[in-house]
Amino acid sequence: MLPAVAAVLVLPSPAVCASLCDVLFARRYVVALGLGLLACDNPKLARPPSSSSQAGAETPGAAAPNTAAPKPADSGALHEVPAAQAAGIRLERVHRKLSKPLGLEFFAGDPHKRLFVVEQTGTIRAIEDGVIDSVPLLDISKEISREHSEQGLLGLAFHPDFQGNRRLFVNFTDREGATRVVEYRAADAEPLRVDKSSAKLLLRIDQPWRNHNGGNLEFGPDGGLYVGTGDGGAAADPKRAAQNMSNMLGKMLRIEVDSGTVKVVQSGLRNPWRYSFDSKTGDLYIADVGQDKWEEVDVVASKDIEGANFGWSTWEGLHCFRDKGCSAEGMRAPVLEYDHQTGCSVTGGEVYRGKALPSLDGIYFYSDFCTAIVRSFRWSEGVLSDHWDWKQSLDPEFRLSNVSAFASDQEGELYLLSTDGLIYKLVPGTP
Repeated sequence: MLPAVAAVLVLPSPAVCASLCDVLFARRYVVALGLGLLACDNPKLARPPSSSSQAGAETPGAAAPNTAAPKPADSGALHEVPAAQAAGIRLERVHRKLSKPLGLEFFAGDPHKRLFVVEQTGTIRAIEDGVIDSVPLLDISKEISREHSEQGLLGLAFHPDFQGNRRLFVNFTDREGATRVVEYRAADAEPLRVDKSSAKLLLRIDQPWRNHNGGNLEFGPDGGLYVGTGDGGAAADPKRAAQNMSNMLGKMLRIEVDSGTVKVVQSGLRNPWRYSFDSKTGDLYIADVGQDKWEEVDVVASKDIEGANFGWSTWEGLHCFRDKGCSAEGMRAPVLEYDHQTGCSVTGGEVYRGKALPSLDGIYFYSDFCTAIVRSFRWSEGVLSDHWDWKQSLDPEFRLSNVSAFASDQEGELYLLSTDGLIYKLVPGTP
């Protein structure tokens, strides 16, 4: 039983096709392939049910791009990755037979250089020297809800001073379907194990529906624990949660873990499926899953973290969602969007800061759960450049599917995770 801790909510001044849960179900999806459209029944390519099939859903009228839409600083036209850039870079499978991996984390100063894989089914396990520990660091499989494909154990973050205080934090949906962010402490002894009796509840949010749970956790450069929440689920934000500043759904929250204070720092999110801070600049990258037409990636400079409104559910990407004449005032434009002929559930990634592949320094990678595209771009001071398509270079045989997350290790090297139970790594070598 978790001890209840009252969270203090500090509000700022007034000043997607599908959610991830939807696309995890095997349904028909239409993909664009070369000469035309091919309807596929591949269970690894999925499309969500229409909004009319979901309780509480709405079906807004279709709206063309509005001339008043917020505009990104650069159109970010997509190109094939230059051959010289792709040369000597390949994607290597490094782990398999995991249980729906959604995250890969480490703690600073670990002498063993372990990675800790977050399995959606409720366990966190250490990987050391390529070997996966059969005994979990933490097992909460009996405490989570798994009735829906977006529920379960969804996020992990180690305290920046984990070596000193042994504190770590997890994000999961409990047996009632509510979102919980819970602090645990690990014992000092090795092998590393969590003391489950140390559980301390930092945040609980009731979820009106079972999808759009967000679920990631990241410590920001300011020392706060960032929690991205979905808009509550169903479809079309029926409760208008994302633009309601008294509601913690559809937001980016920051928890001060020592005081328990929770603050809304950003709004207008639909389902932020993976977000990350650039380890060098502190800039925040967010992939927000769209409704039925547009997927988007948002970037916020470290100096502008607070106050951004990403527009949902007034906007979907750069397009009016509810009304043809919707206002762009106060809305922050995504740095890029793509439509549902390309994919239907964006998977956010990481900025590469490793040493093994120096030509990738500063490049952000992202994907899509439905179609396993692999793309990247650079972003600096509001300008997007080098928007590249890596699919033919890294996955010419189209083996990738169900891409759930990206991650970096202690050296800044980049990994790609799939709910098929696989983990890949970007490595030097012949593509």
